[in-house]
Amino acid sequence: MQVSLENVGKLERRLTVKFPAEQYESRVRQRISELGRSVRLKGFRPGKVPVKVIEQRFGEQVRGEALSDLIGSTFREAVQQQNLQPVANPSIDTDGKPKDGEIAYTATFEVMPELPSVDVASLKIDRPRSEVGEADVDKMIETLRVQRRVFQKVERAVADGDMVIVDYVAATDGFRHPAEGRERAATVIGGNTALAVFDRALGGHAAGEELAFEAEFPPTFPIPQLASKQARVELRIGEVQAPHTPDVDEAFIRNFGIADGTLETFRKEVRANLERELDNALRARLRNEVGGKLAAAHADVDVPRVMEMAEAESLVRSAMPGLAGDQALPPAALEAAQPIAHQRVIAGLLLRQIAQSNNIRVDNRKVTERIAKIASTYEEPEQVVELYRGNPQMMDNVRTAVLEDQVSEWVADHADTTDVGLSFDEVMHPQNATT
Repeated sequence: MQVSLENVGKLERRLTVKFPAEQYESRVRQRISELGRSVRLKGFRPGKVPVKVIEQRFGEQVRGEALSDLIGSTFREAVQQQNLQPVANPSIDTDGKPKDGEIAYTATFEVMPELPSVDVASLKIDRPRSEVGEADVDKMIETLRVQRRVFQKVERAVADGDMVIVDYVAATDGFRHPAEGRERAATVIGGNTALAVFDRALGGHAAGEELAFEAEFPPTFPIPQLASKQARVELRIGEVQAPHTPDVDEAFIRNFGIADGTLETFRKEVRANLERELDNALRARLRNEVGGKLAAAHADVDVPRVMEMAEAESLVRSAMPGLAGDQALPPAALEAAQPIAHQRVIAGLLLRQIAQSNNIRVDNRKVTERIAKIASTYEEPEQVVELYRGNPQMMDNVRTAVLEDQVSEWVADHADTTDVGLSFDEVMHPQNATT
């Protein structure tokens, strides 16, 4: 086997590999022979199918498989010989035809970058600390009450918290929604719904009234032609419904699977759920803090394009859960995600290097605990645990997440770290925190 290496970019490499054509022909003959002993064809006894018949029926498939296998094995041998570490599978270019007794192909791929030595002690890390208080439990129980409220028709003017059924039309810049007639919709006053832009105009009015006003639709409005636009709105109030929030009584509590229906057990269950959510959020914040500081300190690290694109796609799909798995992603969204993806890839590479350099290995006990916590949120946790144990990819994802958390904690323990006390709400809803 002959191998030549070419650098075609900072991280991109091109290998030209040549191997004897006889090696390929030998592999083909071997496969044909194996098929002759095992294949069953009508009109022939098992093991007695002529070679020519096998060639006619399966020759093209056999040759393709033999070539693919040889390219795979020789590529692995070549990168080992050249001491290369590919990031992903290569792009292969070959016609597969022998020339001068050899078959040649080129493999183009990216390699892992050389990573700098990380001085963890020089990093300034803010480690978040928080705990669940009684007020947080009270707030969650109130949220659960509101989620289970019911609305009943009333004959009065619209008040805060009411659900209002409207028939409306909005027009702007030659666009009308709906194209004909009016659209029926519901909005909860003060509830931050899609039609919250109507709240101020509706207040104090009653069912049957007709209103006309100018409204500025938010950027997130689901109709693109109205999003971020000023529009003329005409509507009729069809019905006003007042909210009725349930009491925290035995019946309410039993709806959450609390068998004894007592407030004490309910509060314990709510607290346990909040503590689980808080633990997840604290780990994520520390991981982001450590990763961000590592990436900022080593912003000049070369990043494999394939890794950056994969991370950007993951970010966009997470932000747009409605997209089908095979649906093309919006180019503008991918471009917007690139800076964050770039930073995350650098952080991930450096975290991995820190783990290797300091012999930090995944703690299997923590993996088991993590899966148990995930499973505890389902009705049949034992089945969820078995699902994870039987799925290598799911297990690898959990192991990777646990290892990243371990490394983040290790970095925080060895860096210039300041513990920062935060409330439960500040941890769970950082976008609401005031600066």
